[in-house]
Formats: sequence, C-alpha cells, structure tokens
Amino acid sequence: MSEQTTPVVKRAAEIEYASVDAAEGLRKGVLVDETDGAPHFAIRRFTLAPGASVPKHTNEVEHEQYVLEGEYVVGLGDEERVVSAGDSLFIPAGVVHWYRNGGDEEGAFLCAVPNGDDAIELVDADD
Repeated sequence: MSEQTTPVVKRAAEIEYASVDAAEGLRKGVLVDETDGAPHFAIRRFTLAPGASVPKHTNEVEHEQYVLEGEYVVGLGDEERVVSAGDSLFIPAGVVHWYRNGGDEEGAFLCAVPNGDDAIELVDADD
C-alpha cells in the first residue's frame, strides 16, 4: 500500500451510513480509511438507536472509541460500564464486548481501528 501524499477532507454529507447486520439499531459510517489513502487507521462513526443492543462479540483488532452523544452501557469482559459524551474507551483485541442503549436518546461514538482485516466473532450469551 503506498502512502497518501494528498490530504483529504470529507464533508458530513458525503458519509454514507449503513445498518450493521448483527445488531438491529446500530448504524455505521466510515469517515476515513485506506480508500481515502489513510495508511494505518480507519475512523468510523456509529449510532446506537434507543432500545438497541449489540450482541457479545470479539474482534481481532483493537478499538479506540470516543463517545459523541447519548448515554449507553458498554460491556467489557465481565464488567458493564455506563458511558456518555466525552468518555473514551480502549478495547483490546480479543476482549468480549457488547453495547446496550436502554435510554430514549440515540448514542453515537467514534471508533478508530487499524486498517486491514478484522474477524468478528459472536459470543454465546451464556459464555
């Protein structure tokens, strides 16, 4: 992969959001990634609708997240934490995590991940 030499500015109206198959009420927009010439990381914006939840899963890559709006629960390993706007998270590769928005307002967060392949594995609820 060649290194990008031209800066990129993408306007909010240019970002396409799509539903995430494994989680009803979760939508993802890719803000910047390797298709824009970013050589190392992708930044994505997720929205979590009121009442939505994301099942327990693991990823092969680390996640760095920043909560933009709302308040929701993030499960990390054996713990649940309530997060809200301004909070930051680091989720190491392989850590079981999940999300639940029990409130009546949408939650939104930025998620930075390394470029490249990432295998997502759902974890049985009983695990």
